[in-house]
Amino acid sequence: MSLQIDAVILAGGMARRMGGNDKGLVELQAQPMIKHAIDRIKPQVREILINANRNQTSYAEFGYKVISDEDSGYLGPLAGMITAMGQTQANYLLVVPCDCPLLPTDLVERMLSQIEKEGADLAVASDGVREQPVVLLLKPELRDSMKAFLDAGERKIDFWYAKHNCAVADFSDQPNAFVNVNTPEQKQQLSEAIAK
Repeated sequence: MSLQIDAVILAGGMARRMGGNDKGLVELQAQPMIKHAIDRIKPQVREILINANRNQTSYAEFGYKVISDEDSGYLGPLAGMITAMGQTQANYLLVVPCDCPLLPTDLVERMLSQIEKEGADLAVASDGVREQPVVLLLKPELRDSMKAFLDAGERKIDFWYAKHNCAVADFSDQPNAFVNVNTPEQKQQLSEAIAK
């Protein structure tokens, strides 16, 4: 039996540093930022979910199911992950942010291999310098644990996964894979880098 892997792209935040513009819909190289993320992960997963708390109609135009946080109030990435884990029947859920246009094309393969090698419950990606807490591959049955963590008022994802058997997948050979765009200036820099 081959493993089934779904993905959720997190686009549910407030994007304060982007002047409040919805980051996933901000254009980079003439395409909405989320489209770059979709193109990168689509060949790697069975289904894609988009977690968005506004502009749902715009996100629905990409042709994937759009889900909003079960807990309202912009509680951060954990709320989007919890919602997505409740919507998938897959063995694993890949979590990526909408503002990482250069995600590795072998992201799932390498993260899964690390989980299997270590017998872990989930994997977090690392660029070789730091872990990327919103790039995870996890088992949906971890949902109750994550929900309890969020309900207790906690928000920091790395504190949550530190409580579990978490593997670290090393992508130091692709140092720009997790470059994300938080400000218009970063968007400009990244656009110039991609164009080179």
